[in-house]
Amino acid sequence: MEKVKTLIIGSGPAGYTAAIYAGRANLQPVLYSGLQPGGQLTTTTIVENFPGFHEGIDANQLMTEMRQQAEVYGADLRDGSIVKADLSCRPFHLEDERGNQIEAETVIIATGASAKYLGLPDEEKYRGQGVSACATCDGFFYRKRVVAVVGGGDTACEEAMYLSGLANKVYMIVRKPQLRAAEIMRKRVTEKENIEILYNTNTLGLFGEDGVEGAHLVRFKGEENEEKFDINIDGFFLAIGHTPNTDLFKGQLEMDDHGFIITKPKSTATNIEGVYAAGDVADPTYRQGVVAAGTGAMAAIEVDRFLQKQ
Repeated sequence: MEKVKTLIIGSGPAGYTAAIYAGRANLQPVLYSGLQPGGQLTTTTIVENFPGFHEGIDANQLMTEMRQQAEVYGADLRDGSIVKADLSCRPFHLEDERGNQIEAETVIIATGASAKYLGLPDEEKYRGQGVSACATCDGFFYRKRVVAVVGGGDTACEEAMYLSGLANKVYMIVRKPQLRAAEIMRKRVTEKENIEILYNTNTLGLFGEDGVEGAHLVRFKGEENEEKFDINIDGFFLAIGHTPNTDLFKGQLEMDDHGFIITKPKSTATNIEGVYAAGDVADPTYRQGVVAAGTGAMAAIEVDRFLQKQ
């Protein structure tokens, strides 16, 4: 049984920042990077909205820099995942994928959230070449161009409105005959001149030589009046939700209806003393790298203060 003062589960901006702060506080943090080292940010290309890089920075380079900085300050960074977690009492008992047993005085959960995709092979083919799940992250690259947003809820409407201020035209691809968004959001998108809503429409695939150039669509799929058609677009944005990576902690930590961990106001503390949640795993609202990094710092600071009181 390995004894650890601070265990960080997950990498990405939240996990790595927590490791940097925890390392500097001499908490001897151990970080498990999880299935996607570097987190969701590594699915994009150039990051232009992370402070400190006026010309932008490659997403994988940014995560590598963060990882190396955490190592410099003494963090023990490990590949692999935590597969079992018993948070019923302190010290907490956890197990990694190799069967190694860990006894942790404190835990920072930074396992993130995964964007939902349609499951089309073309989504993977064009990822980083026109396919994105974050308009705020990548919309800047589509100024004066034509894009499509998939989804009909509040998030899709928000993404479409954001993109409408950058792109010449925004299609909303909505599989139902109406939007599921709140009335105020429905009103905004329907009244926006450069947003066109395609109701009763599903995406069959994408096409393009060196990136997305268009989408194959079908209206009234499976019905007598089924109609297949194409649209020309430069960007394809998914806005059908995110799934927080919290299965490991269900039944132990308080979560909202979507599975995001609930933290105390102005804190990263969960309902279990000594357990903290940082980044997208507890953030259904912003989902930005800089916000995740900020909560990673908060979590490490709170862990340090908690341990000093013990």
